[in-house]
Amino acid sequence: MESHLKDLEDVRAVIQLYVEGANGDVGKLRQAFHPDARMMGHIGPMETYIPITDFFAMVEAQPGLAGPNYKADVRTIDIVGDAGVAVLVETDYLGCDFVDYFSVARIGGRWQITNKTYAHTGGTPPAA
Repeated sequence: MESHLKDLEDVRAVIQLYVEGANGDVGKLRQAFHPDARMMGHIGPMETYIPITDFFAMVEAQPGLAGPNYKADVRTIDIVGDAGVAVLVETDYLGCDFVDYFSVARIGGRWQITNKTYAHTGGTPPAA
C-alpha cells in the first residue's frame, strides 16, 4: 500500500511538471514527457496529432499561453503496476478549457507521460 501511495505522489508530481511547464518552462515539460510521447486532440475544427517535441516548440515560441485565470486540477489518477492514466482539468489555457488524459508509465524507474490526449470543453479557440 505504501508503495502505491508513493507512485500516486510521483505521478501527481509529473503532472505538476506539465502544469508548470505548459506556460513556458520547456525544461519542466522535457522532465515530464517521454521523448517519444505524442499529443492528440481537437481545438474547434483544428485537429492535432503531433510528436510532443512540436508542443515543446510551440510553448517555447509563445511563453505565457496560459491565461491570467489559468487553473489546472488533477481529477483522477489510476495506476496498476508500471502503467496508469491521469486526468487533468484545465481552464483558461489559450483562452479555452480542456480535459487532458495522460497515459503514464514507469520507465527506467521513473514515471513519465507517454501520451497526451485532450478534449476542448469550452472557450473560443485562437485564430490559426
